[in-house]
Amino acid sequence: MDNNLKVELRGMNATRSELRQMRANGRIPAVVYGKTIGSLPISVDEKTLTSLLRSHHNGVITMDMPDKGTHPVMVSGVDRHKLNRNVLHIDFHQINMNEPVQAKVAVEIVGESPGVKEGGVLTVLLHEVEVRCLPDRLPTEIRFDISELGTGDSVLAGDLELPSDVELKTDIQAVVVTILVPQKAVEETVEEIGDTKEAQAEAETEAAETH
Repeated sequence: MDNNLKVELRGMNATRSELRQMRANGRIPAVVYGKTIGSLPISVDEKTLTSLLRSHHNGVITMDMPDKGTHPVMVSGVDRHKLNRNVLHIDFHQINMNEPVQAKVAVEIVGESPGVKEGGVLTVLLHEVEVRCLPDRLPTEIRFDISELGTGDSVLAGDLELPSDVELKTDIQAVVVTILVPQKAVEETVEEIGDTKEAQAEAETEAAETH
């Protein structure tokens, strides 16, 4: 799917009932902000928006507005229903393709970890990292191959490979993914340590009694 989004202008002071009716008709109320376009209330097709958010949530979108041509924009905020998670309202902001933007990019974990094969638990702590670059250089995703990760190993944000013209803004020490030691192994280790300490205590007691 491409990143084009055709929108319609709507009234500035729509009532709650009018907004509910708009959603019932398959359109989502929205606002787009920008230096050259000001603040414009718009509406977007729900199905088109849903597909776009699924495939291009943090990327550059080409917005086609009636009588105002096309403009590059990005999503700046999404308001969803608390229960069904349907989009209730969305904000866009106009961008300049010649100026850097800061955005979140999805981290895609690929490969099979030897640590997982040995019983370790793959735990993803960061699904996205924040980067800064020119809009047309914004990656759609950042891949990391975990084929060499063993049990107890972790990947930090600073370990991710980014293009030279893309700057990482997330803390480089932030843990992205880790291979946890199996809980059973941890329990066995703790039990072994306990048995060892108990045996040492008994030996010390016996030694003291013989003196």
